[in-house]
Amino acid sequence: MSATTTVASPGAMLLTGSERRRWRLRIVAVLLAAGLIAFSFVLAALFPERTVEVGLLQAIAAVLVAGPAFASALRSLHQPDLHGVVDQLVALAILACLVSANFVTATLLPVIMLVGQMLEDRSLLGTREAVEALTALTASTARVVREGQVDTVPAERLVAGDVIEVRPGDRIPADGVVVTGTASVDTASLTGESLPVEVAVGDTVLGSSLSLNGLLHVRVSRVGAQSALGRVVALMQDAERSKPPITRLLERYAGRYLVLVLLVALILWFTTQSMGAVLALLVAACPSAMVLAAPSTALAAVSVAARHGILVKSSIVFERLAEADALVVDKTGTVTTGRLRVVRLAPSREDDRARLASVAMALGAASTHPVGRAIAQWPGTPAALDDIREEAGFGMRGQGPSGPVFLGRESLLGQHGVSVSEPPDHDGPVAAVAEAGRLLGWVCLADEVREGVADTLLALRGLGIRRQALLTGDRPSEAARVAAIAGLEDVVAGALPPDKLAFVQAVVAAGGKPLVVGDGINDALALRAGLVGMAMGGQGSDIALASADIVLAGDDFSRIATAVRLARRTRRTLRVNLGLSAAWTLALVGMALGGGWAGNGALAAAMLQNLGAFIVIANAGRLLKFNET
Repeated sequence: MSATTTVASPGAMLLTGSERRRWRLRIVAVLLAAGLIAFSFVLAALFPERTVEVGLLQAIAAVLVAGPAFASALRSLHQPDLHGVVDQLVALAILACLVSANFVTATLLPVIMLVGQMLEDRSLLGTREAVEALTALTASTARVVREGQVDTVPAERLVAGDVIEVRPGDRIPADGVVVTGTASVDTASLTGESLPVEVAVGDTVLGSSLSLNGLLHVRVSRVGAQSALGRVVALMQDAERSKPPITRLLERYAGRYLVLVLLVALILWFTTQSMGAVLALLVAACPSAMVLAAPSTALAAVSVAARHGILVKSSIVFERLAEADALVVDKTGTVTTGRLRVVRLAPSREDDRARLASVAMALGAASTHPVGRAIAQWPGTPAALDDIREEAGFGMRGQGPSGPVFLGRESLLGQHGVSVSEPPDHDGPVAAVAEAGRLLGWVCLADEVREGVADTLLALRGLGIRRQALLTGDRPSEAARVAAIAGLEDVVAGALPPDKLAFVQAVVAAGGKPLVVGDGINDALALRAGLVGMAMGGQGSDIALASADIVLAGDDFSRIATAVRLARRTRRTLRVNLGLSAAWTLALVGMALGGGWAGNGALAAAMLQNLGAFIVIANAGRLLKFNET
């Protein structure tokens, strides 16, 4: 029986219960009102003398659609915002229509304005659909290996420590570490990485990733909301609920704006004695496009960022990131992979090279230490050894054809009477290898610099982030080696967490706006101190992820530059939307004050309001074309 995947049904509930009830009420009211208005027109055409009956039908229709509009206006009084201003102005216009017995306008006005609200809600549903799509990637069942037997259980029953079997074509149901097997894993749905990732024993795999080939046994480390997918969903939901700074600023003055509009409407009434002009002004002054300018842009940016494996905790982050002019990066796990690899062998004699490699590989394959696991990946054929066991804290030992073999610290070899020569001149870790009482040589390892780091840093300089610094707790020689490869000149080695914090604070005090990127516990303070904190999420610590404003779902260093470019594109789009919506509202108000509409100007203003809202959403939608995958 194969593991299955949850598929979202077409009727997935993207709206909350109250939102669904509100929309049902409005749709029913609109349909009934439309039927009554249509019937009144037919009745008036067939029986012109039935004016009382026609007026009564139109009044009932107006009351039907006015009820939800008045309810929305009353709710907005308890929680004032820009949308509330629109609701209140529309409600006042409807009330004026009812008082003046203009029942047709009172019916059509909220129906037309309803289109604008549908556009707003649809932009919100875009992010919710993205969350639903991510949730749909969760495997609904898992194969748990217990005492040699494979049992299929619901994925939600998995707990940390369970060993699961993942076959080709299965979605991995939870985060974990590969215990046995190798496979190519597609992580595009979560990290945005287009190429499959090769995983082997000791590698971390993420829930919702798709196994393309090979049989894996994975020990579960995180499930549910604590998994990478769960954290992605939580971050997107938090970002959806957050408000851009400009929205909060406009809401602060929403009440004053409403008072101003009412004063202008009152003056217009006294000077023109025209109810039509007042109605047109009230509708024209609705900031419908302004309501959508910031949220639609922010939601589009959040969705695009998630598609690229960039997870933001709040839409506010984009505005701050767009202003960044300095970069502070951690070394281990950020600029480097955080995984050791063998860079060279240093045999005691040249003819010992092959034996040195084969013995080291055999002992390393049985080790749980990162050094041993890295040595085991060296290409070649491991030696045939017996009685391999670990000497805790020192290394590995075993039995070869000619005598005992050792891999580890100099002290391990010294304990067993092996004479050790001076270690090779190497900045990274070294491990000694001996057989039958004689030193075979040394294995030199290093932490690998991530692919594309130098190109990304160069791209960031092109974006104006010219001050770039590398902070690390490592030795100066190792820091200098990595900085030279990455193209960084400003290097601080031997830095403890307080030192990193002090460095970032010094950059801020000097007027800089640093983007701080890290992945470990020792980066948490610095992440908080920067203008924006960004955590490498693939192997980052929980504290670093919690301290950061942005989390990269994978370990692709180039996503840092992608995030900056997206933030600046978002800022440009937001400024255009705000300018466009303000100009549009002012133009409509000007037309209303200047008598630019003859006849039923309120309906014309309502239709133009919807057009402005559509233009703003369409401009924000251009962000969705942003693609660097």
